Amino acid sequence: MESPITKSDIDLQKMREVKRLKSVEDRRVGSEVFDRITLKTLYKLANQGYIHLLNGAISTGKEANVFKGVDDHGKIVAVKIYRVTTSDFKKMQYYIQGDPRFNVRSNSKRQLINNWVLKEFKNLNRAYEAGVRVPQPIIAKNNILIMEFIGDSDGTPARLMRQSQISNPQYVVDKIIDYIKKLYNDAELVHGDLSGFNILMEDDEPVIIDLSQGMVVDHPLSDELLNRDIENLIKDFKKMGIEISKDDIKRKIMDL
Repeated sequence: MESPITKSDIDLQKMREVKRLKSVEDRRVGSEVFDRITLKTLYKLANQGYIHLLNGAISTGKEANVFKGVDDHGKIVAVKIYRVTTSDFKKMQYYIQGDPRFNVRSNSKRQLINNWVLKEFKNLNRAYEAGVRVPQPIIAKNNILIMEFIGDSDGTPARLMRQSQISNPQYVVDKIIDYIKKLYNDAELVHGDLSGFNILMEDDEPVIIDLSQGMVVDHPLSDELLNRDIENLIKDFKKMGIEISKDDIKRKIMDL
C-alpha cells in the first residue's frame, strides 16, 4: 500500500520544479535570475498556489526575464523576474523619485527593485481598472511579478506590434490612442516608454505592457514623458501607413 502524499512532499516537489528552472537559460544568466532570494520567493509563491512550474522564457531583457508559468489550477501565467545584478538602478531612481505613492529612503538595490516591481503592479492595476487593455496583475512579491499571460490557449505568446502584420491599422491606432486617453484621464498615469516594442497584438487587439516606469500625471516629468510616448507612437503609426500629428493625438487625449 502506497503512503499518502503529505503537504511537505508537495512543497518539496514544487521546490524541485522551481530549481529545475535554472536550466532554462545558460548558467551565467540562470545564476543572475535565480539567485537564492529569488528561489525562496518562488517557493513561497508556489506554496500559495500562484505558480506550480515555469516553462521557457517569453522574453529576455537587460533588467528582467519573463517566463511562461502554470498555476495550481493549470492556468498559464506570465512570471516577470527582475535581476538585481543587471538592473539600471539610476533609471529606476529617476522614475520612482517624486512619485507620491513611494517613499524610498533606503540605498539597498534589492529594496529599490522590490519597490519597482510593486510600482509596476500598482500601475497595471490602475490601468486595468480604467479599462486599458493590459495584462491583469495577479501578485507582486519581492522581485517577482505574476500577471495574465497574453497569448493563445496553446501557450503561444502574443507578438510585439513592431513584429506583427496589422490587418486593420486605423482600428489599432484609434484603440491605442483611446487607451492612452483612459490611462491619462481615468488611471491618471503616463506610460513613459510607450512604443511598438511595448505593445502586444492579441487577435488584432493591442495590449499595452511594461508599465514599470509609468508616472502619475501630477508628477513634474509627466508632460515630458507623454510627449515622448506620442512621438514614438507617431513613428510606429507611420510605418503602419497612418499619418497623424502630435497635436491631433494630444487633442484626442485631452478632449480639446
